[in-house]
Amino acid sequence: MIKKVVNGPDEAIKGIKDGMTLMLGGFGLCGIPENSILALRKNGAKDLTCISNNAGVDDFGLGLLLQTRQIKKMISSYVGENDLFEKLMLSGELEVDLIPQGTLAERCRASGAGIPAFFTPAGYGTEVAEGKEVRVFNGKPHILEHAFEADFAFVKAWKGDEAGNLIFKGTARNFNPMMAMAGKNTVAEVEELVPAGELDPNTVHTPGIFVQRIYQGEQYEKRIEQRTVRTRN
Repeated sequence: MIKKVVNGPDEAIKGIKDGMTLMLGGFGLCGIPENSILALRKNGAKDLTCISNNAGVDDFGLGLLLQTRQIKKMISSYVGENDLFEKLMLSGELEVDLIPQGTLAERCRASGAGIPAFFTPAGYGTEVAEGKEVRVFNGKPHILEHAFEADFAFVKAWKGDEAGNLIFKGTARNFNPMMAMAGKNTVAEVEELVPAGELDPNTVHTPGIFVQRIYQGEQYEKRIEQRTVRTRN
């Protein structure tokens, strides 16, 4: 078996250089590769292009890399909840490519499936379609979207084994499985790391063939994005 276990996030991000394109799993504050992001911040690589559904909040997730101005371009579907993101975008300091969430997901999936491009009706007639090829299928215009190309993908799973097989828990699954398949080099951090062969194959969401490095993370925050409670009687 190929050794995939590394000694923590600092070793996991080896090879990261200025100007690289990175995929990062997560949706809102759920399923974010927290430990890897902290290591990237410490690494100091600049001019990064980051593909992620959103950019966390000001002091968590990719918001930490925005603070240090390490991200040159964000490819996302949602930028709310992050005041710094908005400020950098409006000032022109941060290049932003906003795309429909379904298109973001499909561009990840296409990359992992070896599909170079596809047509979708989402975004036709809007700024999203500017400069893109348009074809009509069944009387409906579609625009051409290309699969992503990412140097590294960083994902976070609930449980994984030494062979890189991953299980995601609940909504923390989100973009993680698709991005794990799409990265040229995939780094997985897990809450629990077990010996190879211990996971039930029928419960595995991402086979280890897609994962190059894996490590057990620590001190996960498990934040709640919008806490709503009722008044105590």
